[in-house]
Amino acid sequence: RARTPSAPFGPEASTLRRPSGPRIADASAAVFHGPFHIQGDRAMELHSLDDLLVHQLNDLYSAEQQLMKALPDMAEAATSPDLRMAFQEHLVQTQTQAERIESIFESFGTKPEKMKCKGMEGLIEEGREILKGKGEPAVKDAALIAAAQRVEHYEIAGYGCARTYAEELGYQDAAELLQETLDEESQTNERLTMLAESHINIEAEEAEEE
Repeated sequence: RARTPSAPFGPEASTLRRPSGPRIADASAAVFHGPFHIQGDRAMELHSLDDLLVHQLNDLYSAEQQLMKALPDMAEAATSPDLRMAFQEHLVQTQTQAERIESIFESFGTKPEKMKCKGMEGLIEEGREILKGKGEPAVKDAALIAAAQRVEHYEIAGYGCARTYAEELGYQDAAELLQETLDEESQTNERLTMLAESHINIEAEEAEEE
């Protein structure tokens, strides 16, 4: 169900509006012409599903930018070699995920808006408390996994919603890109679970008994 705008957006447009043109077969034709004008620090305005999609994409982009800064510290703090490698590999993946969002905005004829994802900010701050704390290395590794999985679940929720909105609005190319990231986030979460259950939680329990 692809949509195309009936007219270009002018400077008076305060948000991305739902295009009102005819349905077309090729979703790649659903491109927006002209810039969006999203409110910077002013109160969020949500008048359409398009508004909500743009907000979600901006929020996710900010989340990825924050995560790119946090992952190197998490990798350095990990004592388990395979956990360190998981964080390092996810950093590369996160860079690609941010580029996908940039690509979606480019197809809309604009760029991500500068904003701060407060949810990710809070999750990262919780993770930094683990980095600053003292304790048994294996227990801290288990805590790092817990912090990382909170992040993954947060991103899975965000990308799942954004993908669904894009599908509903007929932006199939955007939906496919978001699905790629959603799959990667799910795989990362499963990898962290595997590391925890295969040895890190066991090592943390053994450290407590010593």
